[in-house]
Amino acid sequence: MADINCNAEMTAYHSDEVTLSLKQQQDMRTRRDAGRTRLHNGLDTAGKPQPREVRSQGSYQMRTMVQDPENDYDIDDGAYFQNDDLKDGDGLHLTPLAARQRVCDALKWDGRFKQEAEVKNNCVRQAYAVGYHIDVPVYRIIFVKDWQGNETERYELASGDEWITSDARAVTRWFNDKVKRLNQNDGELDEGQSDGSQLRRITKLTKKFARRADWKAKTTSGITITKLVVDHFMVSANRDDTALRETWRKIHAAIARSTQIAHPVVDKNLAENGDEQVTHFRTCLQVALDSLAVLDKDDCTRAQARQAWDDVFDTTFFSDQPDPDAAKKAAGGGSVMNVTKVEPARRDDGGGRFG
Repeated sequence: MADINCNAEMTAYHSDEVTLSLKQQQDMRTRRDAGRTRLHNGLDTAGKPQPREVRSQGSYQMRTMVQDPENDYDIDDGAYFQNDDLKDGDGLHLTPLAARQRVCDALKWDGRFKQEAEVKNNCVRQAYAVGYHIDVPVYRIIFVKDWQGNETERYELASGDEWITSDARAVTRWFNDKVKRLNQNDGELDEGQSDGSQLRRITKLTKKFARRADWKAKTTSGITITKLVVDHFMVSANRDDTALRETWRKIHAAIARSTQIAHPVVDKNLAENGDEQVTHFRTCLQVALDSLAVLDKDDCTRAQARQAWDDVFDTTFFSDQPDPDAAKKAAGGGSVMNVTKVEPARRDDGGGRFG
């Protein structure tokens, strides 16, 4: 079959339409830092203890955030408090709700924001008029002993009315370690065959696909998509278009069997069997794979391949790119369309799940 190489188009799409611009990244850092200052000042004014640390987490820290035309971005910035610093005036430990309320009060202490911070089930949210919002999950640090009597730290999230074991920084480490291991293995494979940056790009392209305007309210979470991509990532040397399609095929096959998705670092599931959001994502993947079936035809043209990718991402970006075949012919050099034997993509499993 003909293999239409759309890697150049995919690379341009990732650069122009998926990755955040330097200005967007700087804007987010500025607002994140301003939020930290506001939290510090608010707690200081109220005479309450400061968190031991505040750490960015989630897609912002993993560098897998994608562009959104409505500026619907969230920055997760976890506040980690020593357990004994989360007490009320009577010396009693705060409930999870009271802990979140203390952080919320600190963020709105001077009343300067038109959209004041509000308490959510798993965080405190500060929204900005431009569309951004900062989520501040509240954690307590407690010390537990293992079976040998060694004391270790445990992190518990103020979630609803409970303190639940959780540490989003561990998710960031899990993903970044996966990227790092791919980078380290690169020298053992054929040149350009595997690098962690391709895993990050495929993750972002998949999240961009899932966040189409008519889908994003129905689809599954960013961490679930990231977990699926990591679990089923298919390496393809210098071909992000091939890697993306083959990864999607593997993901679709997996969630066709079961929509249960294990959390990458704690003993719980991100989604259960029958999960509606994962089911919706599966349906979207099937639509995309059906659109891309034209690539398997012997007579598939570059124009058809580009149109298929346009359909997948609900854009005209691919078809709007300059046609390298036309440019080559105009220069008298014939066609530069790559028609090659398709080699199977190679998978990197990483040796199982991260707990």
